[in-house]
Amino acid sequence: MATFTYNYTMFKYFNRKFAISEQAPPSDVKEIFSNFSDGGSSISADQLRRFLLEHQCEPDCTEDDSKRIIENALQSRKRDQDSGDDGDEISGSGEGLTVDEFFQFLLFDEFNGPLKTQVHHDMNAPLSHYFIYTGHNSYLTGNQLSSDCSDVPIIKALQCGVRVIELDVWPNSAKDDIVVVHGRTLTAPVSLVQCLKSIKEYAFVKSRYPVIITLEDHLTPDLQAKVAEMTTQIFGDMLYFPQTDPMTEFPSPESLKDRILISTKPPKEYLDSKQFKDTSDSEREMSEDGGMSPARSVEAEDKCNESDLDEEGSNPRDKKPDQQSAPQYKRLITIHAGKPKGNVRDHLKIAGDVKRLSLSEQELERASAAYGADIVRFTQKHIIRVYPKGTRVTSSNYRPHIGWMYGAQMVAFNMQGHGKSLWYMQGMFRANGGCGYVKKPDFLMEKGPNNEYFDPKRTLPVKTTLKVKVYLGNGWSSDFSKTHFDTFSPPDFYTKVCIVGVPADKAIKKTKVIYDDWFPVWDEEFEFPLSVPELDLLRIEVREYDKHEKDDFGGQTCLPIPDLKSGFRTVPLNDEKGEQLKSVKLLMRFQFT
Repeated sequence: MATFTYNYTMFKYFNRKFAISEQAPPSDVKEIFSNFSDGGSSISADQLRRFLLEHQCEPDCTEDDSKRIIENALQSRKRDQDSGDDGDEISGSGEGLTVDEFFQFLLFDEFNGPLKTQVHHDMNAPLSHYFIYTGHNSYLTGNQLSSDCSDVPIIKALQCGVRVIELDVWPNSAKDDIVVVHGRTLTAPVSLVQCLKSIKEYAFVKSRYPVIITLEDHLTPDLQAKVAEMTTQIFGDMLYFPQTDPMTEFPSPESLKDRILISTKPPKEYLDSKQFKDTSDSEREMSEDGGMSPARSVEAEDKCNESDLDEEGSNPRDKKPDQQSAPQYKRLITIHAGKPKGNVRDHLKIAGDVKRLSLSEQELERASAAYGADIVRFTQKHIIRVYPKGTRVTSSNYRPHIGWMYGAQMVAFNMQGHGKSLWYMQGMFRANGGCGYVKKPDFLMEKGPNNEYFDPKRTLPVKTTLKVKVYLGNGWSSDFSKTHFDTFSPPDFYTKVCIVGVPADKAIKKTKVIYDDWFPVWDEEFEFPLSVPELDLLRIEVREYDKHEKDDFGGQTCLPIPDLKSGFRTVPLNDEKGEQLKSVKLLMRFQFT
């Protein structure tokens, strides 16, 4: 076992030396190794297969699989040694793993990650039966008022598995072409053609399941016709046209593989609507919050006050009453969208043809508090899209469970924002192989014997208890400089383990602080009783203790509990943006009882 020496200089004259040993296998690992190796000095392919079947609950593992794992684990270990990352010699014969090699195998996330990696949900149900990875103002590079518009954030979102891309389409200054821009703000536009071409190129690099483009349409009929021509030419056979119009049931993700769908408010509704309220979402949200964010400049404030935007489409002032909508444009629209004008509850009672209804986060919270059962019932057939309130000018986000708990499929997020809410979103969509579609739990799709619907605020019995053991962590010394956390000593790490989900299941636990150690060993176990594990996330965060200042960030991840694998697991950690750190990981154990 290797020992590392770290030297820290204080006040230019005093030298502090810290000798830190690399981690040995935890006692639990040694015990399991002894059990499955029948007390021998190495574990064979057949014994490893039994370990994977019985302890790790990997039912599909064969002896050939375990042989490949042994071979790959030994090769990976050798590569680490050749690069100077590992001081221990390989002692196995290639036919089995010693206890140290078995321990190293457990630390390879490519072989022993915490989540199921394949699509395993039924993908043949209608779209309304799934939570869908959804972006908000997908073209913005930063804040909502003055950042650039670009296809780059669209590309990044698609590469991460986002399946719903939002584009705000406006006439250009000459009124003869279409740009994508956050209207009546200081944001700089990008051409619609560029965005559509990038969507075509990157739509299915992460997942083959359908991409939905939601259009916030501020166009005249002649430009709508131009959009129809653009999308048809650029997407070609990728573009999906509904078989019937309107639809009585959405098609399934499986039937829509490699297809692109358009969702917006049909133009006719703007001309015929008698309920339209001539104010923007941002104006309404600002009045609800009691004022405008102080972060706005005077010029931007003036522009926002002039705005008459509708989150779901054009301002009727943009069209003359006698203009006729382009029939080619109407034909593009697979998912008909709308916003409630007046009482939200009235719109939740509408039956018949399927549609998408958009609500701000505040509208949803008020509606769910007053008549949550109506929302759950509505989302069993129709789609609800939730979007951030207008005062989130810094592109911050809200807690996504406010939508998921009531069956809302499209919880739209600013993907360029950062913070815990985005971690939760990223965690949810690590489920089901990261394909961007997560099937809703059955209880959100059912009605009880007394016509009751799921109520996340109700006290429910515990379904299962999750035991989480945090053994150790490493990789910080590779990914961070010697003085990144502390100037005069090695870091003092601790781990937070939290449940995020329905109110009854929320919990926060912490390990002890391990002082002055780049290779912390905690060896602590926590128990979490869960009443609605289907909607819960396990949030794991490592922080570096600081007595006088805010604790430093050391890595995080969120894991969907329904996809969590049992047994010893290596858990890679991510940075604050959600991108995986190169080397930092934890060894943990998960058990359901």
